[in-house]
Amino acid sequence: MVIDAIRQVVDIENMAIPALADRHRGIGFDQLLLVTTSSRADFACRIFNADGSEAEQCGNGMRCVARFVQEAQLTQKKSLVIEIRSGLVKVIVHDDDTIQVTMGVPCFEPEAVPFITEKKAAQYTISLDPAVPALSLTVLSMGNPHAILCVPHVKETPVTEIGMKIATHPRFPKGTNVGFMEIINPQQIRLRTFERGVGETFACGSNACAAVVAGILHHGLDHEVAVFLNYGNLSVKWMGGNTPVILSGSATSVFSGICFLE
Repeated sequence: MVIDAIRQVVDIENMAIPALADRHRGIGFDQLLLVTTSSRADFACRIFNADGSEAEQCGNGMRCVARFVQEAQLTQKKSLVIEIRSGLVKVIVHDDDTIQVTMGVPCFEPEAVPFITEKKAAQYTISLDPAVPALSLTVLSMGNPHAILCVPHVKETPVTEIGMKIATHPRFPKGTNVGFMEIINPQQIRLRTFERGVGETFACGSNACAAVVAGILHHGLDHEVAVFLNYGNLSVKWMGGNTPVILSGSATSVFSGICFLE
């Protein structure tokens, strides 16, 4: 859900975001995107999860914002810079309607995620239950926290149960987004995502980026990968090292309307 806070006054601090996010009694969304002016970029955007918590980054959200500001005639520019909580993001709207987001360089420093560990490692193990073997995962930040697990079959994985336990694990003081990645071949993966503050979502752009990065580093993925999600596909490219991750995909308006808030 995208709100224009440029041409109207929006009291976001007093807005009942969880009620609006409710898919039965509200409007229904995973993230609320509040578009405002910026002194450093073309636009600024605040990102709120369905539970009302504020997020640092949202790759799919940036594509939605780019589509929105064009359709709302707030700009005619095809190349935009959007200011978000984690920094500045470059977004390009291509002529074929594909929207490309430069997501930044992945960070593996535990304190940046944040993730509690005695020492930095390529991968970590985390215990959810003393009776169950510890899980191996890759931990990184894409401007927001991510934990990536490689699983044999995403359809058979209890994403909600495991995702909730990892997302709220004490070793992630600010929570984390959890990606469950099934590798089809070096150019293709399937992905399901449990987002902190939301639950399982149909798609998560920053988690797709984190999954591809983890797959390139530890599971033999190529540098450009198609990510198959429950309701759509994304393309993620990363050349490694200190290069930024590039996320590409479509964004489509579903409906627009007016909401009266008491």
